Amino acid sequence: MQSIVHHYGYFGLLVLSILSSACFPIPSEVAYGFAGALCTTAITRHAQFSIWGVIVVGTVGSLVGAIIAYEVARSAGRTIVDRWGKWLLLTHQDLDASERWFEKYGSWSVLIGRVLPVVRSFISVPAGLAEMKRGRFALLTTIGSAVWVALLCGLGYAAGKNWHHVAGDFHDAQWPIVALIVLGLAWALWHRVRTVRRHNAS
Repeated sequence: MQSIVHHYGYFGLLVLSILSSACFPIPSEVAYGFAGALCTTAITRHAQFSIWGVIVVGTVGSLVGAIIAYEVARSAGRTIVDRWGKWLLLTHQDLDASERWFEKYGSWSVLIGRVLPVVRSFISVPAGLAEMKRGRFALLTTIGSAVWVALLCGLGYAAGKNWHHVAGDFHDAQWPIVALIVLGLAWALWHRVRTVRRHNAS
């Protein structure tokens, strides 16, 4: 992650931002934080980024990736369920529930979801399935993404020359978090399989 940002500059940051928001497992925390550290001369002879540049590029990339995920879910969501729903553990009742949920909480869920780790990468999918209005989705995604990028960039900038120590601490702390996520996903998958089987049986 750091190598891509360091060697390819804004273009590398843009690509990583798009992939992260398009449901690829890209740790944007590291990318934006490292870019923020590179805004100083503390770890390089010359600052390679500006804070405003990182915020703009990161926000634009996040918006592009989010729109891709949104449009795929919106245009092919029900088709995917028809063809591969039993393998993906999805039913049309799930899509209907998603639509009702977004009718009630849609705006807040997209805005808040964009500033939550992991959630921010996938919040576009239920928004697309629920056919949330494109203009509202783009606006809230832009606001939430800008806040997220600015926060991480600011933390990286504040870390400055201590960035490598901060990144090392983050690496050590991520494994317990990953373990909890895996256990949670395993439980959710087991519960989901039972639900889909009951639905198919009925």
